[in-house]
Amino acid sequence: MKKMMQRLSFLAVLAALLLVAAGCGKSASTSTDTVAQIKKAGVIKIAVFGDLRPYGWIDQSGKRVGYDLTLARRIAKDLGVKAQFVQVNADGRVDALKAGKVDLVLANFTVTPERKQVVDFAEPYMKVSVGVVSKKTAPITKVSQLQGKAVIVTKGTTAEQYFTEKQKGVTLQKYDSKTQQFSALKSDRAAALADDNSYLYAWVKNNPTYTVGIKTLNGDGFFKQDYQQTLAPYFGQDIQAQDIIMGE
Repeated sequence: MKKMMQRLSFLAVLAALLLVAAGCGKSASTSTDTVAQIKKAGVIKIAVFGDLRPYGWIDQSGKRVGYDLTLARRIAKDLGVKAQFVQVNADGRVDALKAGKVDLVLANFTVTPERKQVVDFAEPYMKVSVGVVSKKTAPITKVSQLQGKAVIVTKGTTAEQYFTEKQKGVTLQKYDSKTQQFSALKSDRAAALADDNSYLYAWVKNNPTYTVGIKTLNGDGFFKQDYQQTLAPYFGQDIQAQDIIMGE
């Protein structure tokens, strides 16, 4: 069963390649043409993060490593081409696709209604939610504690979207990269930092004076509603919201 799930996860990523390469509103034949062009060129250009453990970062030897990088190399291998990595920040992922700088994004690319207007998505290969990290000495355990306070986010993320649309009493500090946002948190520039919970868990393991006090920000149904509006029509009745999003 474990091997089967691993294979299914990879197939979902490969499906994402076909859809993203095709672009929003293009036909299946165009998608096939795009993959043929990639094979002819012998290279697939993939957008990745360079500072986000454990998904995509550069190790001490200068090699790009991480969960997304392993998937990227597997895709390239199965297509019989070389992987060429293009480092991006969160708010540059869509632009990289639209400009034709990359064929595929593997950089924690969450589905949102705005992104669906310009790129196509396949079934996600990971479940995440927005979480909030803060100091253990002043833990933030519920969103009401953030009213009137500053919260750090990365530009172009679902965390930025959530607080902009649903928590207008919070002052956002927006940064271009993950390195910048975590540096700002350590410098006490804000009460908390919001981002995907999956790598906040990894970050606090290496920074034990901080805690993920809010593991999910789904309590008001924000992401469930987003799922019903934008994803459910594409997945069919066999897939439920709880299969894709967390905390509902």
